[in-house]
Amino acid sequence: MHLKVKDIHRIIEKYAPEKLKEDYDNVGLMVGDMESEVTSILVSLDCTLDVIKEAEDKNCNLIFTHHPLLFSRPKSITTDTLIGKKIIRLIKNGINVYSSHTNLDSAPGGMNDIIMDILGLYNASIIEPKSNMDSYFNSNSGIGRFVELEGNVTLGDICRKVKEKLALSHVRYTGNDTAVIRKIAVINGSGKDYFQEAKRLGCDCIITGDTTYHYVSDFNEEGVAVIDAGHFGTEWPSMAKISDFLQEKIEKMGFENRVILSKCNKDPYKYK
Repeated sequence: MHLKVKDIHRIIEKYAPEKLKEDYDNVGLMVGDMESEVTSILVSLDCTLDVIKEAEDKNCNLIFTHHPLLFSRPKSITTDTLIGKKIIRLIKNGINVYSSHTNLDSAPGGMNDIIMDILGLYNASIIEPKSNMDSYFNSNSGIGRFVELEGNVTLGDICRKVKEKLALSHVRYTGNDTAVIRKIAVINGSGKDYFQEAKRLGCDCIITGDTTYHYVSDFNEEGVAVIDAGHFGTEWPSMAKISDFLQEKIEKMGFENRVILSKCNKDPYKYK
């Protein structure tokens, strides 16, 4: 009896089912065969060429990513494009790619909840809860989390905690360092689509990534501090937990396949 790609699909469907994804998203098996026998699994935020080479070198024929390899439908698959190069190389080397994106963000115990745990923010509520799900997912899933703080926690305190807990060299932020923060919203990755709802819920600080100048400037004028810890910075720390989760589930099924966290997946941004 061998572990197959479809077994990983079943694990994810119980944890972060496809029905939790946003309408615009693309999740599931991107490249490969559900019946393919798995050697080892490489867990990564992105499926870059470096990550594909890492999978080849480490004998991993399944790459599990958060960001979908195929987000929009390609018009052609050739070596003239980056996506074409990746797909052709993956197929030539018999490597499957499975992606779990906004469904993993929304899921109970998923990316949103993991980052809250890492930051030590507990008893959170959901910014945009999912609806029309079964009772368990209705009450526990959705995009973004927010929590009320106790005591006199300043914006400066929060910035320092974010840097420390997420192992970052720096964060970008708006607001006064000495301002006392009462309610924090956390949206991993790109969170600006949920800023207005976070503000409506009374949040006076938002932690996220991928912010833009004019949008953040407006919220700053309205008294809402924004901490931009980067897209990679707010998501990569959770991938180690996802890797551990998959390893545990596989072992409980009686398989000995290894789950390996990528060492080649890096933040594309550098800072001086």
